[in-house]
Amino acid sequence: MKRKEIDEMAVKDLRERLEVEKQNLNKLKMNHVISPLEDTSVIKKAKADIARMMMILAEKEKQN
Repeated sequence: MKRKEIDEMAVKDLRERLEVEKQNLNKLKMNHVISPLEDTSVIKKAKADIARMMMILAEKEKQN
C-alpha cells in the first residue's frame, strides 16, 4: 500500500487492516517454510507495508 492510501484510512479501519496484514504475513511465512515461494520479495514488501501502517497509526493516535 502507498502512504497516501493509508493516510486516507480512519484509525479504526487502519487497525483492522493492520491485523489482516499481520495474519497474511504469517501465512506467507508458513507457506514459505512448507514449500519455498517463487518470489520471496513478497514477504519483504508485506513487512514494509506493516511497518508503514504502524508508523502512520502511531502518528494519527498522537494527533488525537
